[in-house]
Amino acid sequence: MKTQKNSFVEAVILGTLGLLVLLTLLIPQLMRDRRDTRLLSLSVLLRDTDSSNWNVARQGMEQAADELGAELRFLTLTVQNDTKEQEEILRREVEGGADALIAVPANPEALCAALNRLPDACPMIMLEVSAEDGAAAVAPDNEELGRKLAETLLEDWNSGKVLLLDNSAACPEVRIRLEAAREVLAASNVPAIEINALPDYRVPTRWAMTFEDGATRQAVENKETQGQVFALYGVGSSTSVTSQLEKGNITAVAAWSDYAAGYLAVQQAVQAIENRIQELDPLPFSIVRGEDIYAPENQKLLFPVTS
Repeated sequence: MKTQKNSFVEAVILGTLGLLVLLTLLIPQLMRDRRDTRLLSLSVLLRDTDSSNWNVARQGMEQAADELGAELRFLTLTVQNDTKEQEEILRREVEGGADALIAVPANPEALCAALNRLPDACPMIMLEVSAEDGAAAVAPDNEELGRKLAETLLEDWNSGKVLLLDNSAACPEVRIRLEAAREVLAASNVPAIEINALPDYRVPTRWAMTFEDGATRQAVENKETQGQVFALYGVGSSTSVTSQLEKGNITAVAAWSDYAAGYLAVQQAVQAIENRIQELDPLPFSIVRGEDIYAPENQKLLFPVTS
């Protein structure tokens, strides 16, 4: 009996020692494999001269990159919305070995064409706007956004012309939104004026529409510095736009989650690299009036909590 017990103990000890030996052989290999896993290289091409306007979207991108094993390079222009410079940066990044690109394009069609001319083209995901002949896109339905914003203005309108601020030379998505809004206004026999920039003098209108975050901020600044009095219907969810909405300087905005947009862009880029990309639905957006800014669903949209 004692001999059997000793044999059992010896077997357990030998088994344990054998397991330890096996682990000492496997663990270094597992750690080496972990270290050798290459991070995917994603280049983010912005149309701005700095990335400050994309801080929230960048947080979403960085969160997704951390989860999906990617590293990001954020690249800005020396001249705002310089199409040729952005095309050159694209070429450099592709030739430098980028696995995928995420672009806020100065000119969507031109950027897609530049990518397609390269022999070793990689996937490209666009933010804000899509191109007919190329990349997947993370963007709202820009036509629907323009229509809904105009319909919101019509709820308040009683008379007078509506000023439409067209900065589509800088932001291509603006034209799509503006044309959709103009059609809605025309269908209701509301006269509209299109201008490329707000003048320094008093604008002879009680109504104005802008179609992207920067233009909305410009219009608010014009109201404050020139003592303008007009109802402003804009687009954007940046901190400054949200602040002006809260103050009542903006009547309503079309807004979506920039954090979600950034996260989805990286997710789509990684899926494209792995040849398993799925077509996304347009980004959901909301029309938010100043008096509704603290509704629970709007707080999540306008005051995102990120880690």
